[in-house]
Amino acid sequence: FVLPFLGFAQSVSGTFSPSEDFTYAFLYKSTPEGADYVNRGKLDSLGHFEIPLNETVTPGIYKIVYAIPPEENNFDFIYDGKEFVDFNFSYEKGVEFKSSEENKLWNSYLKSMEMVNITISNYYSKNVKDEEGFNAIFKTLKDTQKGYEDLASDKLVSSFILANRPYIPSEYQDVSTYSNNLKNHYLNQIDFSNYLLQSSSFLVDRITAYVFNMEQNPSNDTFKFHVDDVAKAIGSDNSEIKTTLLKILWQRFVSLENHELANYITDMYLLDLANATGNIVLAETITSYKNTSIGTKAPNFEIKSKDSPSDLHSLEGSEYYLLVFWSSGCGHCLKELPKVKELVTNKSNIEVVAFGLENDSIDWTKEIEKYPDFTHTIGLGKWENPIVKTYGIAATPMY
Repeated sequence: FVLPFLGFAQSVSGTFSPSEDFTYAFLYKSTPEGADYVNRGKLDSLGHFEIPLNETVTPGIYKIVYAIPPEENNFDFIYDGKEFVDFNFSYEKGVEFKSSEENKLWNSYLKSMEMVNITISNYYSKNVKDEEGFNAIFKTLKDTQKGYEDLASDKLVSSFILANRPYIPSEYQDVSTYSNNLKNHYLNQIDFSNYLLQSSSFLVDRITAYVFNMEQNPSNDTFKFHVDDVAKAIGSDNSEIKTTLLKILWQRFVSLENHELANYITDMYLLDLANATGNIVLAETITSYKNTSIGTKAPNFEIKSKDSPSDLHSLEGSEYYLLVFWSSGCGHCLKELPKVKELVTNKSNIEVVAFGLENDSIDWTKEIEKYPDFTHTIGLGKWENPIVKTYGIAATPMY
């Protein structure tokens, strides 16, 4: 008898609800540098999809993107190269894995630890010293952690369970002592060189929680201490992931318009890391931000259209200066500059400094005649002009 060889292939499948809210599930493999597209699955009328996984889909951390913007509408999962992965997803309940021991074990672990932590919070909220109760609670915490570590042995999820190992006091501690020790322990168990952790959202979630959620109403000095703690915990041997994680903290402070903290990260860590890792774009981005952030003196440049040589820092006589980057070949600029002229006509305390980014001076020379009250200068080379990088000019007009 000649028996056919039956091939065996895994897949990732899921059901989204309500089905009308979703169309496709996009599968990516996560890496420390980002995510690589693998495949997509179209949802049927019931919200179900399935994507076959062949031998080219290697074990690691994968990501399902289910809506746009993708950076806000995704979740990670573990694929060990052997299991089928199947889940249900809704905005209300999040992701629930129906198959895949790796992912079910991680979710079960998180729920179990959450329940123990609620018990600890309830214990301290009573404000009564009960050493017997204290010991019983933390024995449960220790046994729970140990039990899941044993279950995760030889599985990929072990990296996450070990990295999440909690602080367990050996004797009674009041709430203040316990809270301080919990904070001091928070980053100690993490192996920042672990590829799986680097590829997942775990490290980002951990450091942002430490920096922003460890204390109520933190001051900028507190934030600086927390950033320093994160940098120290990552260490000096993991420059790539250190750059990535500190860049994320920098972006968070930029979004909060906290210029002091964003520039602190730049000065203390990020600029040196960007230069050391050859990340020219990052170095230029954070330098441009620092150059133009609130409280920083505007970088100087030559003003070439005045009768005598001058520069930005030499300008005198006005209370305010409005710096406009524009181009004579930019349609939006030609529409907006007349409005700027109208805006400042009756405001004697504002002087407009118009910096033209140009390939040549022909059209620019004609256009500036329409604005005799502006202070004009030209930057030849247009987007290659060094002032573009200094000020972080991404488009014209820019004010």
